[in-house]
Order: sequence, then C-alpha cells, then structure tokens
Amino acid sequence: MQEFMPMATEFAKNHTILVIAWVAVFLMLVYHLVKAATSKIKVVGNAQATSLINNEDAVVIDLRTIDEFKRGHIVNSLQFVPSDIKNHNVGKLEQHKNVPVILVCVNGLSAQSSAELLAKQGFSRVYALQEGIAGWRAANLPLVK
Repeated sequence: MQEFMPMATEFAKNHTILVIAWVAVFLMLVYHLVKAATSKIKVVGNAQATSLINNEDAVVIDLRTIDEFKRGHIVNSLQFVPSDIKNHNVGKLEQHKNVPVILVCVNGLSAQSSAELLAKQGFSRVYALQEGIAGWRAANLPLVK
C-alpha cells in the first residue's frame, strides 16, 4: 500500500484529464442511480406494460402529436401533449389517479419527464414505456388507427 499512493499521485499528475473524466463519469453514475431509486415513476418494458393493461386496467397516455397518434397507437390510449400535463390540463385523466397510468412517447425519452409531473400532481402509479411506440412497433405489438 505504501508503494501504491506515490504511484497513484504520479499517475494523477500525468493524466489529469483522464482522472477528471473518470471522476465525472463516476459521479454521473451515482447521480443516475440515486435519482432512479428515489423516483416515483417506473420505466417498464413492453411485457410489463401489456400485463398492466390486461390485468390492472392501466390507462395508456400517448404523448405524441395528433398526426402521429392517428397513424397508429396502442388500443384505448388517450392522446395528450406534454404541455397539457405541464399546465395541469388533464381533466379526463383525473379520475384515473389510483390506477396504473402508462405514458408513451416516440422513443421513451420524453415520457419520463411527463410521468414525473403526473406523479407530482398526485397520480399514485405512473409508468413510462421504455422504448416508446418505436419499441412497441419493433416488437410487432398491435397498434390501431
């Protein structure tokens, strides 16, 4: 151990940018893990989403535009735009505060931020579909027009 510390400090002096990069990556990983552990929402895959829809009458909220929604959406899903959720404009969704709500977007990225907002608005079981409609379509799961 006595030999390690001088070698480590010498390495850090000679490779400062590399050490800073590794520390930054480590801190981002810790931040991501803490955020995921404390989040009120869960990211679900297609199988778990299908189970929630079939077994627990989950409500599916499609966050894509009207045109995208008309080209194909999950059966019985409701269309909202993210600004509706941000502005607390979720009138017909209020009655579903205690049932699972699955948010779906194009690729699974923007649904998570809208899901966080719904959780803050009092929805108890909020989920985001992992790969969005793109993943749903890639798995050959049914869409209706």
